[in-house]
Amino acid sequence: MAVTPSKLNLFSFFKLPSAWWCGVRLKSIDKTTAVVSVKYGWRNQNPFKSMFWAVQGMAAELATGAMMIDQIEASGHRISMLVQNNTANFSKKATGRITFTCTDGHLIKQALDKTIETGEGQTIWMKSVGVNEDGVVVSTFNFEWTVRLKQ
Repeated sequence: MAVTPSKLNLFSFFKLPSAWWCGVRLKSIDKTTAVVSVKYGWRNQNPFKSMFWAVQGMAAELATGAMMIDQIEASGHRISMLVQNNTANFSKKATGRITFTCTDGHLIKQALDKTIETGEGQTIWMKSVGVNEDGVVVSTFNFEWTVRLKQ
């Protein structure tokens, strides 16, 4: 069963409630690209009148992780996924609607195929870029995902 925005957003209500209450929503997903948006508001603000960095991180991670979930499910294997490392850069105040896009989905299948073939864990770095309504980059996140077969 493919991951769709409505299914994943319902999943987040039950399993990722802090992201859901902050307004993080998956807007679109396919094998190579995922788009997540979140709107600045009182639930996700910091004292400096912009979006709290951790809310941006939740949205950015979901843009990478949604594709990972989708492709693991499509593989038919029991595979665990975990963020091992991440880096972030904040270049402008995040106000208004911020849209995070990840276009690194093509890297996932290679890692999954290799872990299935060898039984060894694999890691991949995926980037998620957040832009405001004017198209200006406000933050960039990089996540190192690890995948391995479950025993």
